[in-house]
Amino acid sequence: MKMKAIKLLSCSLIAASFLFFAPLNKKIIVIDAGHGGNDFGSNRENIFEKDLVLNIAHEIINFNKNNDDYEIIMTRTSDENISLSERTEKINTLNPVAVISLHMNSSPKRESDRHGSEIYTQSSEGSKNLAKTISKNLGECNIEEKNLHILRESKSPAVLVELGFINNTKDREYLSSEKGQKEVAAKFDKIFKEL
Repeated sequence: MKMKAIKLLSCSLIAASFLFFAPLNKKIIVIDAGHGGNDFGSNRENIFEKDLVLNIAHEIINFNKNNDDYEIIMTRTSDENISLSERTEKINTLNPVAVISLHMNSSPKRESDRHGSEIYTQSSEGSKNLAKTISKNLGECNIEEKNLHILRESKSPAVLVELGFINNTKDREYLSSEKGQKEVAAKFDKIFKEL
């Protein structure tokens, strides 16, 4: 009788530990907040690209933290300078379904008449399809294939998204506002659901 109880307890513990450690089978999506640390990226009116994209990345994480279908992992979570090779090494280790590198655009003019998002892709179909999904949800974007490190060295479908022009007042004010950042995060939630 004692032996049966021990076996039953052992089986229960094994089953419980299996359930506890079982993989969640979530899709992994990597958000790369561009620049960081002493790499400020573009800036205007004391607003820096590195800060804007990091804030938006955090809003995306907050918006999606209770999602059961995918897990979002950031290449940087604070104001630190992580090399491009370190970023792509992390990405390739994770093997995500998508990589989205967030940036802000800039033009030579003090005040840009250009505005809105642009997306750069790899040559792969997966990257181009990801760009189309993002464009559909952010608003029609110019999509162009480009030879950039984060795209070239990532083995997963990757895109670089220029969220707006930092030297366009309307884009800058919207993307630096709490309302704008939350709205962008909500749009990425829709994008992720389509992956």
